[in-house]
Amino acid sequence: MAVFRPSLLPILALAASQASAQAPAAALGAISEQGLLGHIRTLASDEFEGRSPGSAGEEKTVAYLEQQFRKLGLKPGNPDGTYVQQVPMRGLTPTPAFSYQIGGKTVPLRFPDDYVAHSTAPRTSVQVADSEIVFVGYGVVAPEYGWDDYKGMDVRGKTLLMLINDPAIPDPRDPAQLDKSMFKGAAMTYYGRWTYKYEIAARLGAAAAIIVHETKPAAYPYEVVKTGGTGENFSLLRDGPDPDAPTIPGWIHLDRAKDMIAAAGHDFDMLKQAALKKDFRPVSLKATAAFQVENVARTVRSRNVVAMIEGSDPKLKHEYVVYTAHWDHFGIDEKLPGPRGKQIYHGALDNASGTGALLELAKAYKALPKAPKRSIVFIATTAEERGLLGAKYYARNPLYPLERTLANINIDGVNAWGRTAQIENVTSGHSTLDELLEKYAKKQGRRMEPDSRPELGSFYRADQLEFARVGVPVLYTKARSNYIGKPAGYAREVVDHYVAHDYHKVSDDVRGDWDFSGGVQDIQLLFQVGYDVAQGKTWPQWKPASEFKRRP
Repeated sequence: MAVFRPSLLPILALAASQASAQAPAAALGAISEQGLLGHIRTLASDEFEGRSPGSAGEEKTVAYLEQQFRKLGLKPGNPDGTYVQQVPMRGLTPTPAFSYQIGGKTVPLRFPDDYVAHSTAPRTSVQVADSEIVFVGYGVVAPEYGWDDYKGMDVRGKTLLMLINDPAIPDPRDPAQLDKSMFKGAAMTYYGRWTYKYEIAARLGAAAAIIVHETKPAAYPYEVVKTGGTGENFSLLRDGPDPDAPTIPGWIHLDRAKDMIAAAGHDFDMLKQAALKKDFRPVSLKATAAFQVENVARTVRSRNVVAMIEGSDPKLKHEYVVYTAHWDHFGIDEKLPGPRGKQIYHGALDNASGTGALLELAKAYKALPKAPKRSIVFIATTAEERGLLGAKYYARNPLYPLERTLANINIDGVNAWGRTAQIENVTSGHSTLDELLEKYAKKQGRRMEPDSRPELGSFYRADQLEFARVGVPVLYTKARSNYIGKPAGYAREVVDHYVAHDYHKVSDDVRGDWDFSGGVQDIQLLFQVGYDVAQGKTWPQWKPASEFKRRP
């Protein structure tokens, strides 16, 4: 449920006498490349074992973050007097089996090369049998676009085969471009996010939802799906069914999906083309699916690490600006070849760098001669890589009232390739935080630009999404374009190389050729925005076009 955002006039009256929000230079100077890199080296070291929730790596990570916050002089962020918020989860290591029967022939698929699947059901042994397979296009119900891929079909107990991302609808005036009036054109909406597809499947009572992986629209190879699907999965601890997923959520390799559809007498490309029209109707493949998932289950008491700087204004200190960065990664895969160091998912950029940035921001705020008027809360979240679970838990169980939380500023990955002439606002167009980001970017001699890679759907793939979904205005930036002194294609080259070769792989490790001068500049920019909100006369407001704006 969205939270109430106060109107501007009372706030203007309340804070009319507030001073300029320009931060002192000493605070900005406290943010350093050396400090940032020191945190990254520690958190991404072999000793921290890939920082998987519920592991020895979590214990070391939480202890390190607590130590650093104490050293900086920050107060415990949990009102109970501790630096942690318990996040109860279930750890589930699946051994799945998946086959389908079509035309009297049973076709078994190989895990994880052909598919990945798991189950967050409370049972350790989960079975779905004789489940009719239905191709449902993109699996989207979007009334504002006049779009419904289900057309009232009863899909209870069925297995839904879905396309990745949003419907990519050509512009009728220029078929080489996408229609911006439908699903924001090339930009991804939440309807294109895999979490939405699982949520709608669960809401409609489907037994399983299998997404067809395609490398180009996904913007990452199938190997990334394998990485996320072969280890331990996590879900928030609960008694009943998962409201966010059907009994069996999963992914299937494109070639195997094509084989299945061909065996049903259809052509994949033709079905995909048909799914781009509003009159598309679900297509039964006249096939049935069978799943068996054996889970090794455990209860995991994971933790968000929380620290705060209490506001200096007696009244405004009960209002909050929240910075977040996830501390977790994928741990160790002992099945990988080579020595132990080659089996550890170090997560240096994703997201030891963001966690290091969180600590550098805390250091900068402590360097102020006086604390900001409003309180600043720092949250290092758990289990972001497992479905934004730490942020989701905080949004459902906030330590500080959401109706008095002015903004969430999230950091997931820090620019490691030098200075840029612009900052990309992934959350552009959603709130008046845009204007603050633009203001302080100009003070740095930079421009604010919208997301240059909107097709990646970055808004929906990081922790700020969970704050937006409960009505808190959010800011999330990237610096992946227009590098100073570099060729025009340099940004896309380094970003694409990282995604193809290092993202969610053991090779995301500390590199000797990194240049965090631009990253430090970005952190300073996020400091300025947060400080302005903490000192400022107005609360950030949702813009009318945002799907997260408060509804009557």
